[in-house]
Amino acid sequence: MREIGHFIGGNAVKGTSGRFGDIFDPNTGEVQAKVALAKHSEVEHAIANAQAAQPAWAATNPQRRARVMFKFLELVQKEYDSLAKLLSSEHGKTLPDARGDIQRGLEVVEFACGIPHLLKGEYTEGAGPGIDLYSVRQALGVVAGITPFNFPAMIPLWKAAPAIACGNAFILKPSERDPSVPMRIAELFLEAGLPEGVLNVVNGDKEAVDTLLTDDRIKAIGFVGSSAIAEYIYSTGCANGKRVQCFGGAKNHMIVMPDADMDQAVDALIGAGYGSAGERCMAVSVAVPVGEKTADALVKKLIRRVESLKIGPSTDAQADYGPMVTKELLNKVRGYIDTGVKEGAKLVVDGRGFKLQGYENGNFLGGCLFDEVKPRMKIYKEEIFGPVLAVVRAKDYEEAVRLPSEHEYGNGVAIFTRDGDTARDFVNRVQVGMVGVNFAIPVPLAYYTFGGWKRSGFGDLNQHGPDSVRFYTKTKTVTSRWPTGTKEGAEFVIPTMK
Repeated sequence: MREIGHFIGGNAVKGTSGRFGDIFDPNTGEVQAKVALAKHSEVEHAIANAQAAQPAWAATNPQRRARVMFKFLELVQKEYDSLAKLLSSEHGKTLPDARGDIQRGLEVVEFACGIPHLLKGEYTEGAGPGIDLYSVRQALGVVAGITPFNFPAMIPLWKAAPAIACGNAFILKPSERDPSVPMRIAELFLEAGLPEGVLNVVNGDKEAVDTLLTDDRIKAIGFVGSSAIAEYIYSTGCANGKRVQCFGGAKNHMIVMPDADMDQAVDALIGAGYGSAGERCMAVSVAVPVGEKTADALVKKLIRRVESLKIGPSTDAQADYGPMVTKELLNKVRGYIDTGVKEGAKLVVDGRGFKLQGYENGNFLGGCLFDEVKPRMKIYKEEIFGPVLAVVRAKDYEEAVRLPSEHEYGNGVAIFTRDGDTARDFVNRVQVGMVGVNFAIPVPLAYYTFGGWKRSGFGDLNQHGPDSVRFYTKTKTVTSRWPTGTKEGAEFVIPTMK
């Protein structure tokens, strides 16, 4: 059976802990490979390699670092299809969706190619008599990223590309559920010219994570996952003197106004709610139609569309979505559906009985649709992370604004309307970090920043865009004066420009 170790110091190495995790084929439920789970000393070995390689990499001029990014893009393009197949085989998302996963990661690499411009500081000549003032951005040193199973290409690249381009060395701890693509990404960066030790991949569980959180050589950590773990990583990392950015759970609402194009809204909900089997932090999991008439029309159309979803193996390019990543997650989502029924929500489309011929042991779940969901219910309060859409009927626009604003999560939200005043008011008032107007999954492009509010995000700086450069660098400000030959004597008051 295939065994995956780690990537340390420019080499694929076997694990030495004697502990392994299973990598499943989501289509069949069978174990297809094993991944080594790093012990404390293995993570320390990766950190030591990164620390040794980082100074020379930071001293490499930004234009040369950018050339590595350009070469990496070229290499990935040649392997696009094979990477997508590898990603799909471990995660379960369809091949077109796997390609999208890779593409959204590459867009951040493209952004990082502009690092010579992005690292430019500020300069003021003549800030005072004979005084020049300027600032520079310098790398932090060794930094780390802990990334989730649901985007095994995109989020590792969101973390690693800006960090490396800024002159840092990077330790990646990807999800142990689908680690093969992150391992291949490290190999391709090495082939692109990245020096050995600048990018290391350690596979593991809590032991590896805690080592990264407590080792003094790690200067910053980025994380994406559940809010409970995000809060733990944020608080522990900060307590150990690190710069930390953590992104947690979500409960993304989509408001459907009475004047919305109903067909457009339904298309958006189907794609955003059920794509990738709902395993996205930006999936729309709550539809909020405004008014009973709007709700009745929306639910009627949604029922037909959810019932006609095509669910197939990840190799089926025509499938709307494939299996869930593990049986454990499948059972957890089934439990939420059972709870929703017990709480009194109306399960108008029940996908729990779905079976795919020839893949009876796969991690498949049919699309589920709840109506008459109330804010007090568990299925509204908590992130389900599966192909389950909840309809919460709002009596008016004010209630529709209040629902996402008062929810503990604040990742993404959307409004569908034809009225510009309504859209503008909603954008200004809603208490959510990323907002879509007639756009269901408002993930910003790479040159803007990605991040949620409230329990969806911990830390002051977000992912990719300008915030990523700020997060992975520290600012040094220099006040410079060269002697003119005139002696001015000692000054005992704080310098001013009066």
